[in-house]
Amino acid sequence: MKAPKIIAEIGCNHKGDMEIAHEMIVTAAIFCKVDVVKFQKRTNRELLTEEEYNTPHPNPINAYGKTYGEHREFLEFDLDQHRQLKQWCEEYGLVYSTSVWDVTSAKEITSLNPELIKIPSACNQNKAMLTYLCENYSGEVHVSFGMTRHEEEKQVVELFESMGRSKDLVIYSCTSGYPVPFEDVCLYEISRLKEHYGHRVKAVGFSGHHLGIAVDVAAMTLGAEWIERHYTLDRTWKGTDHSASLEPDGLRRLTRDCRAVSKALNYKNQDILGIEEVQRNKLKKNQIKWQ
Repeated sequence: MKAPKIIAEIGCNHKGDMEIAHEMIVTAAIFCKVDVVKFQKRTNRELLTEEEYNTPHPNPINAYGKTYGEHREFLEFDLDQHRQLKQWCEEYGLVYSTSVWDVTSAKEITSLNPELIKIPSACNQNKAMLTYLCENYSGEVHVSFGMTRHEEEKQVVELFESMGRSKDLVIYSCTSGYPVPFEDVCLYEISRLKEHYGHRVKAVGFSGHHLGIAVDVAAMTLGAEWIERHYTLDRTWKGTDHSASLEPDGLRRLTRDCRAVSKALNYKNQDILGIEEVQRNKLKKNQIKWQ
């Protein structure tokens, strides 16, 4: 089986600090050996109402500002900073990507021409944003299907088909929760998506918010070609995503295990493999032959 691509989702786990973001890129490349690093881009005045912007963060211990709007602005990188993040990724052999949350962010990130752009589960019904990307962005569009009805999934796929872009579409099985208990991961959703859409889209992936790494290997065996996990340098840091994220050693082991198991998922290409011949000659030489 072909090894899945591993996405380290930094999101806003950089805490609004470019130095931390740079360290996370370097660590993801050299130590974890992932394929892609992914950030987030939001235009908060476009996403939030005035009331939402000026309301205190619902969990003050994780807040980086007096209001939710200030908190989100503190964690936001501007376009020039994203251009720098992309350059750092490329210097270390990683693919840079970003989740876009609104049309303005989609336009800005499109201007950087990354290999892939992600649509988070929260935004997969933003038809204007999906349409803009279909018309103006030539790379892959990856869409998570957390908290999404089956009919809404169908609408997304049909939109890309109607615009001639379905073969650039990657859809993800996902349960939106932080963290997600194992019984709610629902891995067979990967099989369902492959059955219904595998022949219509480029690939099916898995975006996990669970604990540990065993589930990700299982997702790969069910056919997920992309594995996405939140990634942080310290799960005890302030912020809402850290507790559902992997620290570097966890991400390193996930990447290692997925690649190792992908090599093992095959058939023997002959009755007796070369590695077995020595053992056969040694251990079976005195057995009575069948008459």
